[in-house]
Amino acid sequence: MNVVDEIFEMFARRGDEAYFGEPVSQTEHALQAAHQAEEENAPQPLIVAALLHDIGHLIHGMGEDIADRGIDARHEAAGEAWLARRFPPEVTEPVKLHVAAKRYLCQVDPAYFGMLSPASVQSLALQGGPLSEDEARAFESHRYYREAVRLRRWDDAAKIAGLQVPGLDHYRPALEAVARIQA
Repeated sequence: MNVVDEIFEMFARRGDEAYFGEPVSQTEHALQAAHQAEEENAPQPLIVAALLHDIGHLIHGMGEDIADRGIDARHEAAGEAWLARRFPPEVTEPVKLHVAAKRYLCQVDPAYFGMLSPASVQSLALQGGPLSEDEARAFESHRYYREAVRLRRWDDAAKIAGLQVPGLDHYRPALEAVARIQA
């Protein structure tokens, strides 16, 4: 099975599951994030990163109530590890950094925390809370931090029940093209 078929199979198997206290499914969340990236004319690898940023949730299978159980599954690390064998750093690095980007934005943007959903606030606490000033400066030294911040903002906004966006098949050509970069 090729990587794109593997991804489609994961979404078929687990994508209809609720997205951790939000009014959308895993698939709806992924598609809304990718759609926002596309609407902002993001480069193709970043659109793919937006689509796949939470693939770690589809991999770990710990259930929607994981945060309620006080567990941080480190889905960003699981997702990055799985993707790294299949996609280039332009995809994997923003995925790896999207949780740190939330913590970063809480430090550098005073209004950001107030825009987080209750579920995102709950997961933030499990993920270590806002970065310190020193941690924020260190985050800014990462080559892909700007892309991770863009991805984070799409992630935060991708929680709208009933929003009509293109389906998964729309992203097959982008997935195939970006996966070929790694081959």
